[in-house]
Amino acid sequence: MSGSTFRFGRATADEKTPGDGSGERGRSFGSCHPSLTTTVPREFVHRVGIAEVLLTDWERLDGSRFAVTAQWPRLHGFFTTVEGCHDPLLVAETIRQAGLLVAHAEFGVPLGHQFLMWDLSFDARPEHLLVGATPAAPEIEIACMDINRRGDSIAGLHLEAVIRRDGQVAATGAATFNCTSPAVYRRLRGSRTGDGVPVPLPLTSPSAPQDVGRVSPTDVVLSPAPAPDRWLLRVDTRHPVLFDHPVDHVPGMVLMEAARQAAVAFLGRVCLPVGMANAFTRYTELDAPCMIEACSVPRDAEGRERVSVTGRQEGHVVFTSTLTVAPA
Repeated sequence: MSGSTFRFGRATADEKTPGDGSGERGRSFGSCHPSLTTTVPREFVHRVGIAEVLLTDWERLDGSRFAVTAQWPRLHGFFTTVEGCHDPLLVAETIRQAGLLVAHAEFGVPLGHQFLMWDLSFDARPEHLLVGATPAAPEIEIACMDINRRGDSIAGLHLEAVIRRDGQVAATGAATFNCTSPAVYRRLRGSRTGDGVPVPLPLTSPSAPQDVGRVSPTDVVLSPAPAPDRWLLRVDTRHPVLFDHPVDHVPGMVLMEAARQAAVAFLGRVCLPVGMANAFTRYTELDAPCMIEACSVPRDAEGRERVSVTGRQEGHVVFTSTLTVAPA
């Protein structure tokens, strides 16, 4: 599993959040400036850096469907363009943020609760991900199902997302997560929370950036391993995007980036991931080595290459990822 563990400087765990199911916009700026654009509150998407908030607004469509808007920059310090397209992992991050947003703002999950992500997948259409003359303004329709209601809030749900750009479907995706109170999370994690957060392993040397589709060694999350098609997960908790704030385990976005880099190294070329199916089965700990392995799996129905990536830590599978890549 991949948890989202975020502490808020101002909000309290029992603070009320907006969203009464009335179908009105998520936020109001008054009648003088009705069309001004800003980001959603960063607390709703578990980000400290405002620059990392992708979502700009939301609206409830009915009891379980929501419209969310976002903005993807033409140039991002980490989510760099791939073959002229916005990084498809921006799709994954957009889905992640949208799930957190509706959970807090519309289903009443208190700020301060922890989110445990079990799976996240997406399928992208590269022709609608091309970087244009202005930042992209995707519109996301979120449909929630299998909602586990608990009192006035929820304990988890599954969501499906359709991301449109200029009216065209640019990507689809899905995710499943649970929500837990701080007290339950402390019981789940034992001594690994609060003052007991483990010290990460010493930072290992990165694989050559060009071998994993990166320019800067700072963005490399793999280290060489003796066996072929295997790497050690390289965890740099100082990375300003992958570790936007302190956490007690390796975030899911780090694992997805590791899978992407492993696929590039395995195939021996920079590739555009047009599909990704990720399953998180256990917490990936900061203080134990995690081995990343890659292998081929049969091509999809359209004949596109697929790569399976597995993360193992202390004898257990902690995550799996199957990537589908665009033709060379």
